[in-house]
Amino acid sequence: MPLDHFQRLLRCLELEAEAEAAEIVKRSQRATGDAAERAGVCLIGLTIREEESGFGGRAVITLGKRDRRAELPWSKLNSGSPVVLSEEQLSESGAWRGVVTDRNRETITVVLAQSPEPTSDRPTFRLDLSSDEISRERQRAAVKKVAAADSGRLAALKRKLLGEESPEFTTGVGLITDERGSNRPLDESQRTSVEHALASKEVAVIHGPPGTGKTTAVVELIRQAVLRGERVLACAPSNLAVDNLLERLLATGERAIRIGHPARVLPELREHTLDLQVAAHPDLKLAREWTKQAWALRRQAGKFTRTAPERGARREQRDEAKRLLADARKMEERLVAHLLDSATVVCATLTGLDDELLGDLQFDLAVIDEAAQTTEPACWIPLLRAKRLVLAGDHCQLPPTILSSESQRLGFDLSLMQRLVEQWGDVISRQLTTQYRMHEQIMRFSSVEFYDSSLIAADSVREHLLADLSHIGTIPLTQTAMQFIDTAGSDCVEQAESEGSSRNNPGEADVVARQVQELLDAGVTPAEIAVITPYAAQARLLRTLIGNAAIEIDTVDGFQGREKEAVVISFVRSNATGEVGFLSDTRRTNVALTRARRKLIVIGDSSTLANHEFYRRLLDHFEREGAYGTVWDQPAM
Repeated sequence: MPLDHFQRLLRCLELEAEAEAAEIVKRSQRATGDAAERAGVCLIGLTIREEESGFGGRAVITLGKRDRRAELPWSKLNSGSPVVLSEEQLSESGAWRGVVTDRNRETITVVLAQSPEPTSDRPTFRLDLSSDEISRERQRAAVKKVAAADSGRLAALKRKLLGEESPEFTTGVGLITDERGSNRPLDESQRTSVEHALASKEVAVIHGPPGTGKTTAVVELIRQAVLRGERVLACAPSNLAVDNLLERLLATGERAIRIGHPARVLPELREHTLDLQVAAHPDLKLAREWTKQAWALRRQAGKFTRTAPERGARREQRDEAKRLLADARKMEERLVAHLLDSATVVCATLTGLDDELLGDLQFDLAVIDEAAQTTEPACWIPLLRAKRLVLAGDHCQLPPTILSSESQRLGFDLSLMQRLVEQWGDVISRQLTTQYRMHEQIMRFSSVEFYDSSLIAADSVREHLLADLSHIGTIPLTQTAMQFIDTAGSDCVEQAESEGSSRNNPGEADVVARQVQELLDAGVTPAEIAVITPYAAQARLLRTLIGNAAIEIDTVDGFQGREKEAVVISFVRSNATGEVGFLSDTRRTNVALTRARRKLIVIGDSSTLANHEFYRRLLDHFEREGAYGTVWDQPAM
């Protein structure tokens, strides 16, 4: 018997949990010594440098290598990552769960629920990337609740989102003008998209291709809803995307508040988190005083005394302690409710919505940014609290990350946004068309391949080049927008990583390093350059080879929503059988090709790439634009 829609989602969540657990076991089995850190999911040989009290009585631990001169290697452990800290010396030791709050070249700072208590002398620790079971449980609970809904608003919304009923829209909806205005005037496609979303009775989609000002449109949509007296819940799959929304909303003067662990929030925005606003509120002092008195009474009631206390005195002390603690909790709950009620917009990650904090709070509108990057169950969490939904993102860029091949077979990588766009098309979706990032020549291929040639470069970026910047020299490299460097027939051959399943290409990495050096020699600053590759092993090799921490070098996933003046892409794949492997997901390549503002340099093996139709068209595009060359044309380093 086939699974129904919600049974399938629950099954996929189970499969993902199993796949993640298997990966953690596999990682722990092989992750000893240097191999642990090369995988990028662990840091070893750490000692505690500093320890202090942090948010809500949590412990803030700063760790670094025992040799204080040693830098931390690259890893996926970044601000907001869930982690487990454990003592290395013992085969069986306690572990402390926490969140990374900061990282620099020498140290990493973690917030833990409690201070670690090592059992050995001069201990060293390891820090592992961890799963987030709370997030998964919230998704399960949301899916079950929606599946069971058979009447009321939630059931009606469910029917629309399952395609059982057509989405409806009102007519004649225009934008309200107020004295604050948006960060910049909306272009025609942005205005149309915002008006369409406001007119929705249940669900709408804002489709934002690269560089088209999607966040500008989303922030204006939220402002317009607030001007209409609506309460808005603004969400995204990642903490960084939520912070981006929060920062833009605050800049327009909205009373926005951020839910979530302060350690997962950018430092400059932490004062706007619910935790810190509660902690800073003068009313909390009284609640803390009551808590202090309660624990003093409990200790007193438990003390042994030579003289027997009066009958019932200990019970009275314990009862009074209970009353004080209950009153303190009620005051904190009232304070949380007051702060949430006074905000016009509540911002949170999809899985960061905590029922204990939010209580029965409901919203007129839920907005999910970067909606194409998350699986469907996470989207149902905010929908439990909202009358209407707007999804914003781009299903032609990064899809949701899926670990289980079985859940992928069951369609778990199809986001709610993509499913709705495929089902309803222009009925539900409006696309943004003016892009404000790329030189027109860089934009053109992506526009043709993914957006039916609909993108138009704004006048401000249409012909901009590196040479137009005053600090950059005028040489052939900086006077063109893009180039492809073909490594076919050279010694640039891919190889499998010695440990793990990733790949690198040392010869191609050398070509990349030469291109980066040419950009630097021309006056392009390290902060203006990005190096992107689909393979983590190649990213690790390039970091070592280039050796400049100010140049961002990462996999494609790390650059979604980002941009740089100059981008160098390393495709890696070069083999006799023409296998492109991971590159066959062309949506990831779309992301890589659209990060550059003024200069795009792509390096790859045409004899391998041309075996795939998409890359054959990409090579043709570079040739038509007069931007094709070979590795033999490049000067030796």
